[in-house]
Amino acid sequence: MRHRQADSKLGRNTHQRQALFKQQAGALILNESTKTTLAKAKLLVRLMDKLITQAKKGSLASRRRLLAFLNRRPVVHKLVDDIALRNKTRTSGFTKLTRLGVRRGDNAMIARVELIDPKPQPKKEAKK
Repeated sequence: MRHRQADSKLGRNTHQRQALFKQQAGALILNESTKTTLAKAKLLVRLMDKLITQAKKGSLASRRRLLAFLNRRPVVHKLVDDIALRNKTRTSGFTKLTRLGVRRGDNAMIARVELIDPKPQPKKEAKK
């Protein structure tokens, strides 16, 4: 029976699903924005909430736990040293999900997942 099962399987087995979200989480951390289907985006938002909360602890053990999951050192460094520090006062809701419409080929709903506090861009001076 399917009582109280929260996660969607997305038509994949466990290892494929885990690999998919490792890659999507890494891409979101590096690029601070990613575009995917709505079902994957909803699960990615939940995962990122957990990863950023873990990164905010900043301890060596939490870094190692993140590295064990993400498997890429530059991604973990950016997550702990940059993104977690920008979200120090925030307790949850680190990402924003925006629906973009449907994909032309298969009519799947597409969504953009972004980090809430983007890196401040240097201001360009207006030409006079």
